[in-house]
Amino acid sequence: MLKQGKRTPKSSDLPIYLFHAGDNQEAYRYFGAHLCEQDGQAGAVFRVWAPHAAAVSVVGDFNNWAPGDHPMAKVADEIWELFIPGIREYDVYKYCITTAGDELIYKSDPYAFHTETRPSNGSKVYDLTGYSWGDAAWEQTTAKQDVINSPVSIYELQAGSWKMKDPEKGIPYNYSELADELIPYIKEMGYTHVELLPITEYPFDGSWGYQVTGYFAPTSRYGTPKDFMAFVDKLHQAGIGVILDWVPAHFPKDGYGLYRFDGEPCYEDPNPRRGEHKEWGTMVFNYGMNEVASFLISSAMFWVEQYHVDGLRVDAVASMLYLDYNRRDGEWEPNRNGGKENLEAIAFLQKLNTAILSRHPSKMMIAEESTAWPMVTKPAADGGLGFNFKWNMGWMNDMLSYMKTDPLFRAGNHGKVTFSFFYAFSENFILPISHDEVVHGKCSLINKMPGDYEEKFANLRTFYGYMMAHPGKKLLFMGQEFGQFIEWDEKKQLDWMLLGYDKHRQLQNYAKDLNHFYRETPALWQVDYSWEGFQWIVPDDNQQSVIAFLRRDKAGKMLLVVCNFNPVLRQDYQMGVPNPGSYKEILNSDDPKYGGSGVSNGTVRSKKGEMHGFAQHISLTLPPLSTLYFQVPAARKPRAKKAGETAAKPAAARAGKTGAKTAATRRRTAKANPQK
Repeated sequence: MLKQGKRTPKSSDLPIYLFHAGDNQEAYRYFGAHLCEQDGQAGAVFRVWAPHAAAVSVVGDFNNWAPGDHPMAKVADEIWELFIPGIREYDVYKYCITTAGDELIYKSDPYAFHTETRPSNGSKVYDLTGYSWGDAAWEQTTAKQDVINSPVSIYELQAGSWKMKDPEKGIPYNYSELADELIPYIKEMGYTHVELLPITEYPFDGSWGYQVTGYFAPTSRYGTPKDFMAFVDKLHQAGIGVILDWVPAHFPKDGYGLYRFDGEPCYEDPNPRRGEHKEWGTMVFNYGMNEVASFLISSAMFWVEQYHVDGLRVDAVASMLYLDYNRRDGEWEPNRNGGKENLEAIAFLQKLNTAILSRHPSKMMIAEESTAWPMVTKPAADGGLGFNFKWNMGWMNDMLSYMKTDPLFRAGNHGKVTFSFFYAFSENFILPISHDEVVHGKCSLINKMPGDYEEKFANLRTFYGYMMAHPGKKLLFMGQEFGQFIEWDEKKQLDWMLLGYDKHRQLQNYAKDLNHFYRETPALWQVDYSWEGFQWIVPDDNQQSVIAFLRRDKAGKMLLVVCNFNPVLRQDYQMGVPNPGSYKEILNSDDPKYGGSGVSNGTVRSKKGEMHGFAQHISLTLPPLSTLYFQVPAARKPRAKKAGETAAKPAAARAGKTGAKTAATRRRTAKANPQK
């Protein structure tokens, strides 16, 4: 019997040794069902970890589901194995486990690559080999990429409800077909990545994939594993990254799944004060169990290596970190140090992120973490959790609360707009407006906005412009780019017919232009996580609900951003600017092509005169409910004086004054004719 640390393992024992040590990062290669030959016979070898089982057998259509026909043998401590000749791809099977109490229970394979389609839940034998990938260029390019300092604008979607093959009958596209529909849209809209709500196999449509029963199987709702390979492959060839939502925080109690897998707590924590999320009706993994760590880390590595995905968004990290998460007094117990931190989960997350990012440093490991837990995106070696990105839930909650506020009362809530900048550079943040914000009675994003029909769109355009300029990568859930009015419903596709209406089509065009502008403007992403890439100009004009700031790229090139969160036209709004010269308005949310009123500035020249810590300032007309982007002129380089230049100074000064007068005349004309 193999015992951890007792002896040096033989090469044949290595997967088992690493599994028990918590260090098998590719446990799926050993466990599960694998087509092979033994003694000249084609078939499949089955292996399963069932530490409390009295006996295990393989059952399926091939033996009429008879428990005693194909008994498995213990090949090592807690591990069962059997080769069955004649097994073919797509054969359905389960493990029949005799518990310590002599009860028979039927379980799907935790390591299955493919499954039956709900409501059936058997595992299917499947050969992952043989797919011919065409994304070598993408893989090579992204492997060299510094993702932290690259543009990232994510389109979050649910595979079955973005668009449907037959909306009337609720029939979805398969993975490969979905890619063909999705690619032209994503490219046109300018997103860099798509993020899929969980596609790991799950039984209940209404869970949206967050109650996982198959950690190594893409849901069969949308096709085969190779169909999903084709999905990723096609997007990569089109230059689009793929991120998966991944759920290591909990799993459901479905009888055929991981719950009490061998009749006793196996994958879940056996302590009832740690092992269950009662409000979710789910179980919590036993992160201190080495075999569970091997299972989960292997799952993460599996999607990265076998399906080439570009990142994992790790769901509900906060629920993993805190022992008292959603628990009342008496429903949890402290850790060995007397604290509320889940020390085993912390160690697991550090191990997970180290494993993935040491092998694949350009991939994204994204924490959905909603608390002030420190150093989420700092390396594990430095005491951090080891993720390289974190959702900025604080920013999201503050800004949605602010945007829902009637503009009359926004002055008193100005801090919600500016507070995020106090901590914006403490982590590598992604700014998420996700599916969670447009369900369960929370309203769609457009319906959160106050005011009449026109003002709702104007508010949303203002918010999107602010969001795109705020430090941090971006994420927007499907439908919000064109103003889906009703809440998302996984049972039907988005309301694409809304694009027949001007305001919705114009909002979509605005979202498209914002994305493309973002990607083309390094000042908006190149120095995302340092004060060097950001500078306040107007942080404190709460009375008028106006903010202004600069974004800066590595070369020092700047973009000026001005937001007016009130439905009031502000004329002659003055602010300091860093460099003298002409400030050209390059994007305006109030542009008529986006459904706005058409108030614009064109190009404005700076004037001498100190303001906001700068030696010069500009005067702007701020449209009601608007975000404006201005190109900042390059700083003038001082030049050496030439002989006789001193005498020419008065003339130069006069010329400058004349130019200023001309510019002032132009500005007054522009103000008098705001539609120009």
